[in-house]
Formats: sequence, C-alpha cells, structure tokens
Amino acid sequence: MLTWMAWTWPTALFFIGLFSAMGVITFIEIRYPGTSERKGALGLTTTRGDRLFLSLLGTAYIFLAWLFFFGMPLWGPLAISIAWGVFCFWKV
Repeated sequence: MLTWMAWTWPTALFFIGLFSAMGVITFIEIRYPGTSERKGALGLTTTRGDRLFLSLLGTAYIFLAWLFFFGMPLWGPLAISIAWGVFCFWKV
C-alpha cells in the first residue's frame, strides 16, 4: 500500500519526531500566546517557531556535512544537533 516510499523505522521515527515537535510548539503557543519573542545572540528577534525552524535547518546541515566528511555512524552529528537545538532555544 505504501510502497512509493521506503517506510523504514528510522524514516517513521523522523516524521513522528518532526510532527511531535510541531505539535508541542503549537500547544505551547496556544497555552502561552505571544510570550516567546526575544532578541538573541544573532541579533534577530525570534519566536518559538523561528527557533524550531533554525534548529531543524541547522540539524539538516550538520548531518549532511557529517555524511560528506566522515560517513557513518551518525552518533556524532546527533550529539552536535542536540547541542545546536539547545543553543537555538536558549540563546537565539
């Protein structure tokens, strides 16, 4: 039925994580509207959604660069990406 894409467990977990993150951000924004704007280390005024987008975009580049330079395994970029996400939500 879903043979048009390689639905493996890693692929499913990726999409579950992505949609879960968007759901959590949506829930927090509904619960506490308009309290997330701040000026961060990059000099930008960002919201929670902006910080989520920057962390996801940065994570994609981190994984692509790691694959280009080092290849497998992917535990290293996972740790770097988690640190990047914490940085984005804390300082950006």
